Amino acid sequence: MTGNDGIERRWTIGELAKATGVTIRTLYHYDEIGLVRAGERTASGHRRYTEADLRQLYRVRALRGLGLSLEEIANVLRRPADDLTAMRDLLGAQLAELELQSARMAQLKTKIGGLLGLLDQSVMPDPEDFMTALEEISVYETYFGQEIRDHLAQRRIQLGEDTLRDLRAEWLVLLKEAHQHMLAGTPVDDPQVQAVTARWTAMAAAIQSGDEQRDEQFDERLKAAGTAWWRDNSAGVSAEVSRQIEWLDADGLPAILDYLQRAVIWAREHESGE
Repeated sequence: MTGNDGIERRWTIGELAKATGVTIRTLYHYDEIGLVRAGERTASGHRRYTEADLRQLYRVRALRGLGLSLEEIANVLRRPADDLTAMRDLLGAQLAELELQSARMAQLKTKIGGLLGLLDQSVMPDPEDFMTALEEISVYETYFGQEIRDHLAQRRIQLGEDTLRDLRAEWLVLLKEAHQHMLAGTPVDDPQVQAVTARWTAMAAAIQSGDEQRDEQFDERLKAAGTAWWRDNSAGVSAEVSRQIEWLDADGLPAILDYLQRAVIWAREHESGE
């Protein structure tokens, strides 16, 4: 930020506070503990902040926003402020945190959209309607920890609304086909059932793919959380789904999913030709 005369700009503490939104009191504190010290002083002792000081302040505020304590920040800042690799790493971490916040906002948007959907159904829904929606949110957060909720929110953003809409449509098609085979008493090893099962498995793979950050332990936690949620809430979920699908009764969904699961297990046991 060198001026036309080739001289670097300097900021007073008041100018820096106004430009960055950091209070003068905070800047004094950062100076006292050695995080961001004014690079220069006037003859009368007034602080003058340089461009290097400004970069240092950016690093401090970015790291603070990532949840680091001032002591932890001090350890990170041992690398010079003009180190390009260090700055790139910091900006990458900050961008990742912003993407995570965006995913959380998308989750919140979905929750609020659900409540607005209640309002669209009548002038003012009964308090019980709002309680039901809030209870559903509470149940979801009880079974799925923040890490899993963040993962699910990020995956939703990665897939996009168009893909999710297509996957929901495919889910309904496969559910209905499996339901018809189940009612007909078709064995799970029947080629037609196995064809449906293969498409079901491929759909699940499409939802899960594209996330290289996951590990086996995370997958196990996600599976355990989903299993526990379904075990404790399957009756209510099935009743709600049956209200939205005219051909499905309240007991139908668990039966269909069990039928598909048995077909998946059979396919796995025989995929190596056993």
